[in-house]
Amino acid sequence: MARFGFFWSSYVDCNILDEDEQQITCDIKHNELQGQFITTFVYAKCKDYLRRTLWDKILLQANEDTKPWCAVRDFNVITAVEEKLGGEPYNMRKSMDFIEVIEACGLVGIGFSGHKFIWSNKRGINHRIWKRLDRDMVNDSWLERMPQTTITHLSSTSSDHCLLLMEMIPKDSNHIKYFKFLNCCVDNPLFMKTMQTCWDREVEGTDMWRSHQKLKRLANTLSVWSREEIGDIFQNVRRYEEQVHKAKDE
Repeated sequence: MARFGFFWSSYVDCNILDEDEQQITCDIKHNELQGQFITTFVYAKCKDYLRRTLWDKILLQANEDTKPWCAVRDFNVITAVEEKLGGEPYNMRKSMDFIEVIEACGLVGIGFSGHKFIWSNKRGINHRIWKRLDRDMVNDSWLERMPQTTITHLSSTSSDHCLLLMEMIPKDSNHIKYFKFLNCCVDNPLFMKTMQTCWDREVEGTDMWRSHQKLKRLANTLSVWSREEIGDIFQNVRRYEEQVHKAKDE
C-alpha cells in the first residue's frame, strides 16, 4: 500500500489502476475535460536501490497506455548538479537510473514558475541544503491534449517540501485559435507583461526543445489573452461599421 493518500472533488472521476509504497497511478476523468488521462503520484524512497521498483513501474506504465500521462511529485532525486545547493558535492551517478527512465518513457518536464529549490533539510543556515526533488513530467499525448499545462512552486508551510499547483487547459477549450499579432496588441499595457511572464517560465531539455516549447506555450497563452482582452477584432470592426452606418442614416 502507498505511504500517502490524496483526495479528489465530486466533479472528478478517479479510478486507481495501481498502487504500492512509492506510487499511486490513476485513470482520471474531469467533468470539464474531454477524454481521460493517467496520473502517477510519486513518493519515492530515499535510497537509490529502493527506488528501482518505482522506476520499473513507471517504465511499465509508459508501455501500457497511450493516453495523456503525467508523473508528478517527490522523486527524491535530482537530474542535474544545478538542482542542489549546499552540502557535499553531488555524485550524478546516483541519478543515472532516473535519467535513463525519463528518456526511455519519453517524459518531459513542463517547466515551472516560482523558486527552483522546493525541498530543504530545514537546518541552520550554515548547514542548510536545498534540492529540487519534486517535479512534473508528461508524455507527448499530454502535451498534445493540454499544451498549456503549468506548474507553480508555492511557499512551504510546516513541510520540508513546497506545494505544487498544477493548472491545465485543454487544447480545444473554447476553440482556442492560433494567435495572430496585430499592431494594436502592443498598445495594451498587459501585452508585454503577459508575454514576459509566459516566456520566463522554466522549461527543461535541450536548447532546441526549450525554444520550441516556449514558442508553442507563448502562442497558446497569447491566444487566450487576445480573446479575453481584445475579443474578436473582425467582429468589433463589423460592429463599429454598423454604428457608423446607423449614425449616417440618422
